[in-house]
Amino acid sequence: MDRYIGMDVHSASCTAGVLSAKGRRLKSVVLETNGNVLVEFLRTIPGNRHLIIEEGTHSNWLNEILSPHVYEMVVIGVRKNKGQKSDKIDSFGLAEKLRIGSIETRVFKGNGDFAALDATSKAYRNVMVDSVRVMNRLKCVFRSRGIPTGDKEIYSQSKKEQWLKKLPNKIQPLARTYYTELGMLLELRKQAQKEMRKEARKHKIYRTLRTIPGMGPNRVAELLPIVVTPYRFPNKRMFWTYCGLGVVMRSSSDWVRAANGSWIRTNTQQTRGLNYNHNHCLKKIFKGAATTVIGQKRQKDPVYQHYLSLLDGGTNPTLAKLTIARQIASITLSIWRSGKDYDTRILKKK
Repeated sequence: MDRYIGMDVHSASCTAGVLSAKGRRLKSVVLETNGNVLVEFLRTIPGNRHLIIEEGTHSNWLNEILSPHVYEMVVIGVRKNKGQKSDKIDSFGLAEKLRIGSIETRVFKGNGDFAALDATSKAYRNVMVDSVRVMNRLKCVFRSRGIPTGDKEIYSQSKKEQWLKKLPNKIQPLARTYYTELGMLLELRKQAQKEMRKEARKHKIYRTLRTIPGMGPNRVAELLPIVVTPYRFPNKRMFWTYCGLGVVMRSSSDWVRAANGSWIRTNTQQTRGLNYNHNHCLKKIFKGAATTVIGQKRQKDPVYQHYLSLLDGGTNPTLAKLTIARQIASITLSIWRSGKDYDTRILKKK
């Protein structure tokens, strides 16, 4: 006996709708967003419980506390509903999607052994974003007064007073506030980076992935809690799509009527680009790794030799860089599965 439960989650309340295996609405209840209350509610439902919720602020927490009490736990991406909408309608709609199997995008949950690393990497990533944002604000103050800011000396705390003297007295308090904020964030960034690397070194696979060209300590530490396991992806092409490196073709009005009455494919122009729905952090990691490999110019590295061969063949440098990013992603997936260090001899044979 299967029961399909859709739960529309909010900060104060959760609305749950229960369907039978044949789609009959059994009940709809409003519950407090409290772990014990939600667990007790699930226990009152007999049979195999299939629970579905939307991705959101509470999804990690709910997946952690509710998944042991259900037969199946599914988290999906947020839907766009242009029709009638209410908590009850949404909960039964989620349950119906799970019952008939019409879920488009499932969100992977469960950090496994990387839960602590996930927290430290998020802290580092957020502090990094905040520090870059303050740097941009500081630079805008000088550029708004026509003062060139070509080098990175503008961010140096030791040369802060020299740069402040270039500004009018009425603008200096704003720039001084940004300098104070930036100094605190840079110190916090060093601390967050140190804690993230310390946590990452506890995992054996961290040292293995560090041997891949372009994959520095920060990139590997951020990669681990996002991917969690390489066996999520059956092949490298699905991993490329998840990383935002999957090439997609778009065309329209592909068929026309021939003289004999049959349909033939037209020679329409097809637009080519990368997939939009992806993990932005992974895309930044692998494109950054490709940039590092190209910049280091290690002649004996087969990955860099592949980049040079692409350029010699007439490939656009931007597309060549994308190809290298895809290659590094494939190497990462392969090495993670095998558990062996990166070996240039094996890559040269391939």
